[in-house]
Amino acid sequence: MNSIIAGAADVDFMIHGVFSYQLFGQTVWITTTHVCLLIVLLILIVFMICVRVKMSKADEIPGTFQNIAELAVEAVDNMVGTNMDKYAPKFRNYIGTIFMFILFSNISGLLGLRPPTADYGVTFPLGVMTFSLIQFNNFKYNKPIGVLKGLCDPWPIWAPINIIGEVAVPISLSLRLFANVLSGTVMMALVYGLLGVIATGWPAILHVYFDLFSGAIQTYVFCMLTMTYIRDKIGDN
Repeated sequence: MNSIIAGAADVDFMIHGVFSYQLFGQTVWITTTHVCLLIVLLILIVFMICVRVKMSKADEIPGTFQNIAELAVEAVDNMVGTNMDKYAPKFRNYIGTIFMFILFSNISGLLGLRPPTADYGVTFPLGVMTFSLIQFNNFKYNKPIGVLKGLCDPWPIWAPINIIGEVAVPISLSLRLFANVLSGTVMMALVYGLLGVIATGWPAILHVYFDLFSGAIQTYVFCMLTMTYIRDKIGDN
């Protein structure tokens, strides 16, 4: 029991400051989230450059790397095409970008990083970007009068509730992703912190679930909800 209590004191799944600097009289901290986010972005950039170089000289009989790249693009195209119909070409790049970013962020725990998506400061901007895209298409395809009618549906007295429902979209999207990724991060921190040397080798199975499987599911859910909300606003236009 004493060893468990001692191990609990070493459990750490918090965000820490790496260094700080002064900006306009304010102290700005660079945290572990920023560092992990930078690493994820660098990995993504290098991966995309390699894909671009490889696909510019694509082989008729694709190798392993070319197969992976083509399968990834085909999977995203199929997912977007199934949900967005004729509007798929307009949203394919956005959905593909957030899909790759969220997926790589979620599975970065396999590299020993703290997933950036376990920080609400990362997931909330993702929710806001998606919300902005949803409302842009709402006004684009339904015009202001159509948006107003939608907020007053079925009766004008429901307008405040409908407005709350619209504002809740970025919050629900970001919190769902954040909470699920953070829960996996906390669970793995508890495993390593409480079990210490006993946690050798076998936690890889837990990483497969919390980082790989759960991370992929949450990425898919975020993208599916994004497409569903946008398609709902476009309607039958």
